[in-house]
Amino acid sequence: MSLKKLNGLGADTIERLKTAGIRTSGKLLASTKSLKGRKDLARRTGIEATRLLRFANLADKLRVKGLGEGYAELLTQVGVDTVRELKYRNPEKLAAAMRKKNEKLKLVRLVPTEKAVGRWIEEAKKLPQEISY
Repeated sequence: MSLKKLNGLGADTIERLKTAGIRTSGKLLASTKSLKGRKDLARRTGIEATRLLRFANLADKLRVKGLGEGYAELLTQVGVDTVRELKYRNPEKLAAAMRKKNEKLKLVRLVPTEKAVGRWIEEAKKLPQEISY
């Protein structure tokens, strides 16, 4: 997926990442999954390693089947920063929190149902951990 679709990545950040050879969310995830990788990329791009970790977590959430960039950002807004955190959430409570937060922020047009959130949680449980912290 194009970097432009990741929320929070401005044009300047995208340009710096492209200069470092990173043009997709998959490449971003591969380059930032370790602390060493994040530090190296931070050195090459001038982007703080903590910001790179946030972007890596967004890219990582996109590995969950059915979860797009808007939903990945909405999950971040309700406190689910990582795929690992998503695995342990209650679908009913998470869907309610997402609905409430989206009323304020209007990040997505269609708020996910409890059933959809439950599927994301089950998919997250199947995924191997990509990012080391």
